[in-house]
Amino acid sequence: MHLLRPLSLLLALTACASAPQLDAAPIAAAAQPRFDAMAFFTGRTEGKGRLSKVFSSSAATLVEGRGTIEGGVLHLVQQVHEGKKPMRTREWAIREDRPGHYTGTLSDATSAVTGETEGNRLHLAFTIKGGLPVEQWLTVSPDGQRAYNVLTVRKYGLTVAVLSEDIRRID
Repeated sequence: MHLLRPLSLLLALTACASAPQLDAAPIAAAAQPRFDAMAFFTGRTEGKGRLSKVFSSSAATLVEGRGTIEGGVLHLVQQVHEGKKPMRTREWAIREDRPGHYTGTLSDATSAVTGETEGNRLHLAFTIKGGLPVEQWLTVSPDGQRAYNVLTVRKYGLTVAVLSEDIRRID
C-alpha cells in the first residue's frame, strides 16, 4: 500500500509530458511514400511545434533548417527557438548506410544517431546529456512537403518531455 502512493504520483507526473496538440493534424502511417530523410531535409525547412516537459509549462518551438548533401552525408544546420530561451544552433550529419537505414551525429547528442524507415515513417534514436534516451518518429505527407514529428525523452523509462512538431519544406 505504501508503494502505491509514490507510484500513482509518478504516473500522474509522467502524464504531464504528454504530446501537446498542434494546429496541424498528424499524418497517418502508410506504406508509401518511403520517408527519404536525405531528400526531405535537403534545402530549407521550418518546424513549428510545442515542447512539454514534466515540472514545466509547455513552450512554443520554431526550428529553421538548411540541409546540404556532401559526399553522401546530409549536413543539416538548425536554428532552434524554444519559448523565451536564446536561439541555439544544432547540427546533424546523417548518412544512409544501407537502404532505409541511417547513422550519424547530432551536436545535442552524446551517442550516435541511428534511424530506420518504415514506409512513410522515420524512426530516429539517440542519447542526450544525462544519459537520457530520445526517440523521434517523423511521418512524411503523401506529397513529401510536410512531416509530422513526435520526439520523446525518457528518464528511468518514464516520459519526461515530448515535442510535437509540424515540419514543412520551404524549398
